[in-house]
Amino acid sequence: MLMLRNCVRVLSGVGLGVMLCGVADVRAQSSLGTAQSFAVLGGSTVTNTGPSVLTGDLGVSPGAAITGFPPGTTTGITHAADAVALQAQSDVTTQYNALASAACTADLTGQDLGGKTLTPGVYCFSTSAQLTGALTLNAQGNANATFVFKTGSTLTTASASSVAMINGGNPCLVAWQIGSSATLGTTTSFIGNLIALSSISLNTGANIIGRALARNGAVTLDTNNISTAACGVGLPPVPTLSAWAVIVLVGLLALAGFATLRNRRSATGSRGAF
Repeated sequence: MLMLRNCVRVLSGVGLGVMLCGVADVRAQSSLGTAQSFAVLGGSTVTNTGPSVLTGDLGVSPGAAITGFPPGTTTGITHAADAVALQAQSDVTTQYNALASAACTADLTGQDLGGKTLTPGVYCFSTSAQLTGALTLNAQGNANATFVFKTGSTLTTASASSVAMINGGNPCLVAWQIGSSATLGTTTSFIGNLIALSSISLNTGANIIGRALARNGAVTLDTNNISTAACGVGLPPVPTLSAWAVIVLVGLLALAGFATLRNRRSATGSRGAF
């Protein structure tokens, strides 16, 4: 989960400045801006083989080449080196940088993601990451549970690997920030927003619930399904429960501080009358 500390200074009852820091959740997809509508966005080219199906927009920028559609199909709009794709790439870059700067909650360098069950957090690999088998993400009943995976270089999945979410959650609140390139093996079942600095390659039958977004390189497809249908495209970046809790707490403490100061002034006035 991308975590930003929101700090607010209020007056306490003793007249001292108190800094309250609450942790607010930043939704992994809200920061995608105009890129939210894209199922696939390439930097140089997008190439496809076979009857791939994209649920969402298809685009490329600053490159202009999109090949293999048809036989591939998309339910959205195709943007090749136009203003929409350019802005989407700018928003992808903003999100990529935000993910890259997120503080790690666990370092998994050298560990295979296969066989693990993880709870919301920011999971980091100083170099490459590998998934062989099944990775389970436990949202713990939180519809806004966010998972961030950061790799210093590549992400590679073995054939028939999978990423699945249990106990609620939204697949598109999973973000993969890839330092170079990502390759999904044959028939991999994957969830989340895959954001690579360079290229993304999906081997035959690999599917994503989420997005494939490459900043500088190509997106290469081969009979894949990529769908943003479960993402709630257009969700506003509203405060989550933890953020509202901080706001309410700050307000209550401020009111308590003003009430204490008023009572002290009243008491001082009363003593002065004797």
